Amino acid sequence: MVRIDARIPVFFSSTAEPATADVMWLVEDAENAAWDSRETGHVPGCTCCVARSPVAEAMGRLFRARAVGEVPFFTRLGVVPASEGGAVAVRQALETDGLVSACYRLERAG
Repeated sequence: MVRIDARIPVFFSSTAEPATADVMWLVEDAENAAWDSRETGHVPGCTCCVARSPVAEAMGRLFRARAVGEVPFFTRLGVVPASEGGAVAVRQALETDGLVSACYRLERAG
């Protein structure tokens, strides 16, 4: 039996490249300790986001925007952390946040 992992792969980059038809970018703003997909629509602090990390909230908002057509239907998510701490926060969200881990997975190298 072939198993298909339909979650969106997440990869790290040092810069956000121009958007393409299949890649959306999530960028950490170290100065404001926030993550920004540069998209709007989901209200922070709603019941599905309570007690979640800022990166988990941002990834959840981005997935919702994709699902309802507010952003293009991307098939990969590039992440640009401002520091190693930002990269750790993304990995932690992928491992511990139920919504994030249901929607995204860390892309395998190679």
